[in-house]
Amino acid sequence: MAQSPDLRVSDSEREAAAAELREHFAAGRLTDDELSERLGAAYAARTAGDLASVRADLPAPRAQLATTGPRALARRRVYHDMGIVGLVDVGCVATWAATGAHGSFWPIWVILISAVRLAYDGWHLLGPTADHVRPEYRTWVERRLRL
Repeated sequence: MAQSPDLRVSDSEREAAAAELREHFAAGRLTDDELSERLGAAYAARTAGDLASVRADLPAPRAQLATTGPRALARRRVYHDMGIVGLVDVGCVATWAATGAHGSFWPIWVILISAVRLAYDGWHLLGPTADHVRPEYRTWVERRLRL
């Protein structure tokens, strides 16, 4: 719904316009001088028409991305765990190789134990009865999304 150009604007609308101008500056659409000039005009704007003239030659802002859902957070946690496990496993193999690679390949035990733990976490986070479906996990995700 379009606003009438004669309607007065609120402080929050001026702040939103200023934030939009800063985004355009960060994208390289405005120079430093243009930004300061337009910010002054945005904060001095009294009507919707004044604000519209400040951003008339700029493209409309992109829609905000949806917040990350519980499944995506769980997937990110599994990827993080995979990275840590991979680093530990590579470190063990490097240690084994650096010490002369004598005897049996002992890093296999570290690799097997970490793979079992990773499979367990992956199943509980992404499997059919994943933890993010449980109510106590849902509250954790909601707290995490607010941060």
